Amino acid sequence: MKISEFSMGLDFWCGDKKWRCTDIGSRVITAICISDHEDDPSWFNGPPYACAESVFDEYDQEGCAIKEPEK
Repeated sequence: MKISEFSMGLDFWCGDKKWRCTDIGSRVITAICISDHEDDPSWFNGPPYACAESVFDEYDQEGCAIKEPEK
């Protein structure tokens, strides 16, 4: 994906995990992993979030997809 394809609150996949975009910068995005806590949505109330935000730079964004990868 390209940075222009991300939007706040967008759910996307990177590897085998589902993520939610929490912020968009000029070259990076931040996101929280929602695969780890899907059973308890209170983790996703924020900001600030109960779970850690991760930064995705240009190289990380190339490995992201809107659709879940086929297994």
